[in-house]
Amino acid sequence: MSIRIAVDVMGGDHAPAAEIAGAVLACRQWGSDVILVGDSALIESELAAHQTAGLKLDIRHASEVVGMDDSPSDAVRKKKDSSIRVAFDLVKSGAAGAVVSTGNSGATMAAGMFVLKRVKGVDRPAIATVMPNQKSETVVLDMGANVDCKPQNLQQFAIMGSLYAEHVLGKSAPRVGLLSNGEEEKKGTDLTRETHRLLKETDLNYVGYVEGADVYNGSADVIVCDGFVGNVLLKVSEGLAVAIANMLKQEIEGRFLAKLGYLLAQPAFKAFKKRVDPAEYGGAPLLGLDGTGVICHGSSTPVAISVAIRQAEEFARIRIEEKLAQFL
Repeated sequence: MSIRIAVDVMGGDHAPAAEIAGAVLACRQWGSDVILVGDSALIESELAAHQTAGLKLDIRHASEVVGMDDSPSDAVRKKKDSSIRVAFDLVKSGAAGAVVSTGNSGATMAAGMFVLKRVKGVDRPAIATVMPNQKSETVVLDMGANVDCKPQNLQQFAIMGSLYAEHVLGKSAPRVGLLSNGEEEKKGTDLTRETHRLLKETDLNYVGYVEGADVYNGSADVIVCDGFVGNVLLKVSEGLAVAIANMLKQEIEGRFLAKLGYLLAQPAFKAFKKRVDPAEYGGAPLLGLDGTGVICHGSSTPVAISVAIRQAEEFARIRIEEKLAQFL
């Protein structure tokens, strides 16, 4: 039985077109059951461009939109009929099992915390992102929800990330690393040193400090950091991927032999592109909420949104929040 997913279609850079196209794709490919949340007139107009016969698509009107410049607290308190707030209300009432949003990440987290609350024992939920590495993938958190953290917060992030890697990615005894500027125990800051001490006292498979390069070499399955560092890491990684692709394209276009080599290696290039394509990884789950929420990049393509909808259904079925409550 499918789990209904409430999709906030008003928050992204290309809203509501990309979100609706992604929802239609998810319904068509995987039989997803989706509630489109937002301005009903705009949604109906956009849906008219798609073949939706037989698809499980409903509409729930929301009269307000949370903008990227809105503060999270104001968005929750003052815009009670915003698409993101209504989407989480649907989960709270049982009308939906999870939320997917491409909107303001801070407001999405705030709405999730206000409506669904936190898992008992969790001080701050975190945004987790799955990043490809040379061997498989690495879960990195927090990616921007918590700029200022205490050691206890990072310890909880490590627990959440470990449970995610185990139950969602299927990794047995996932290796947990703490992001720092060196592997020696004397390195780091007061925050990382105290977190290091706390993590050594847990039952996690803690491997100690890891460095930036370890995000991509597969030496850890879970890497923990505060939201400031995590967000910088994410944006640098995204920018680097684009820069490499553009530089490689320039080199190939400028050389005849390179063009010939590209034709011969085209299958490998396509496989590589698929492996590092953000769309293949969908969205980032909000770990620590007493329910399921997934945040997508504001510029997400319909393919990425469709993958996020499928992910949200899988996360809701696993009910990782219950496993987290048991662990804590």
